[in-house]
Amino acid sequence: MLGAARLSDRELLAILLATGGRDCSALDLAEQLLVQYKGLSGLRDVALDELMQQKGIGVAKAATIAAAVELGKRICTGGCGYRPVIGSSADAARILQGQLQGLDREHFLVLLLNQKQALISIETVSVGILNGSLVHPREVFKPAIRRSASTMILVHNHPSGVCEPSEQDLQVTQRLKEVGKIVGIEVIDHIIIGEDTYYSFRENQVF
Repeated sequence: MLGAARLSDRELLAILLATGGRDCSALDLAEQLLVQYKGLSGLRDVALDELMQQKGIGVAKAATIAAAVELGKRICTGGCGYRPVIGSSADAARILQGQLQGLDREHFLVLLLNQKQALISIETVSVGILNGSLVHPREVFKPAIRRSASTMILVHNHPSGVCEPSEQDLQVTQRLKEVGKIVGIEVIDHIIIGEDTYYSFRENQVF
């Protein structure tokens, strides 16, 4: 038994589908989906009704794919009640690397932490267009105040895969740090997720 890790994306998706359509096998149907959505990452935000518009995909197959995607998201974000301790920038990056890399738009999230640096929750603040995200302090700190967070880590992705901070990234970070001082919720890091890598403001002593 070689194990699931040795299987291709096409083979893994075919296992979820179990059967193909009227004129194709499960492997063929999996290949069609991967081409349509440009790989597994493209399936992350696909709605059930959109999946069901694909030939050979009914309610059961669409629900199975959606459930698998959601399970993957929860595993990546430490869901199901588990609260990992974020002891380093690498810990924070590891939690969101799989969720954010490969996306075609910037997603800006915050990791909310308690006094012991344990993860309270992960909140999506904004989803931007290809050239950036609009991040307002009100939307950043609202979930932190509601959940009584002690500190927070800012996280966003660069669709280009290159994670060096832009001038806009620097300005947004400085602004949010200042707001954090006022409301009493310290911004302890800002992490940019790239392709199989990350950039930490704290590690690079930008803070």
